[in-house]
Amino acid sequence: MARPTCANIHTDALRHNLAQARALAPHSRVMAVVKADGYGHGLERVARALEGADAFGVAALSDADRLRAAGLSQPIVLLSGFDEADDLPQLRRLGVETVVHHISQIEMLEQAAPGDPIRCWLKVDSGMHRLGFAPEQVREAYARLSEAASVADGIVLMNHFASSDEFDGNSPGSRQTREQLAAFAAATEGLRGVRSLSNSAAVLGWPEAHADWIRPGGLLYGISAVEGRTGADFGLRPAMTLSTRLIAVNRVRKGERIGYAATWQAPQDMLIGVAAIGYGDGYPRAAPSGTPLRVAGHDTQVIGRVSMDLMTIDLRGVPAAKVGDPVELWGPELPVERIAQISGTIGYELTCSITRRVRFVEA
Repeated sequence: MARPTCANIHTDALRHNLAQARALAPHSRVMAVVKADGYGHGLERVARALEGADAFGVAALSDADRLRAAGLSQPIVLLSGFDEADDLPQLRRLGVETVVHHISQIEMLEQAAPGDPIRCWLKVDSGMHRLGFAPEQVREAYARLSEAASVADGIVLMNHFASSDEFDGNSPGSRQTREQLAAFAAATEGLRGVRSLSNSAAVLGWPEAHADWIRPGGLLYGISAVEGRTGADFGLRPAMTLSTRLIAVNRVRKGERIGYAATWQAPQDMLIGVAAIGYGDGYPRAAPSGTPLRVAGHDTQVIGRVSMDLMTIDLRGVPAAKVGDPVELWGPELPVERIAQISGTIGYELTCSITRRVRFVEA
């Protein structure tokens, strides 16, 4: 094996987290969001583990094509919607449902060639101001979709929260979520159709928003969307362990500097380890000295600057360390949220950033 860097994907954790989502929202159907290659865990692998979900959510038609090729028959929803009229035959061929968030999409559906009707999810911009119809536009959009021959009966009404990761009733984010709930309710009052409101954070902290469909993403991978809390705090299990091995153990003298730009200086004579992982594998270059990791089951830390292929490690607390010892970058004993916070990002980005040269193993 030329390179020992490995992402172990825990399919039992995926199934556990899906069960947790159902327990949190027992009266809702579950759309498992598997976009971005299953949040970096592998699209087909994740979908097979989550085949108990009621539907899958993707961001690209190519992902829907892969799911159908893998034999998955559940409903698939294209969450960002289609981009051009030429996408409509593909939606029909694959049996994919689509989000509709802009008047141009309605016009394309009205002008579509005859064929199987397409189920549409009408997106309401209740306050995030990214995609969706403004509340005052919703009724006209709904009416036009209802009258279009290419649109299937049973339009779903949906929304996306901007700040549902804040549960404190007095915080600005919590106020925004309440305002979005009220705006959505007013915009859709009297319209027939099931509702879909909740992303992962809202599943965890806003039970009044669960509605008919929930759309968990990061939750399914055991990643918390709530700042300062890990998936384990909500009874979730991490679905990925990122690991590698030591390829060198070296002794440096007090005062010697380590790595690019000489950003870390040895405070004493000591051992350092070199591990076969870097930003070329998807580990964040922004991870500073002091970022935690584990060597042979012992807690220690990154020292110096993470490079493309390698990182250097403080071995003062692991005096018996040797070449070949395992190095855990994140996993059940070291939450990815902790690494993300130190690196100035979120756990979703870290798992999505794992590159193709990392070996994936289904655990």
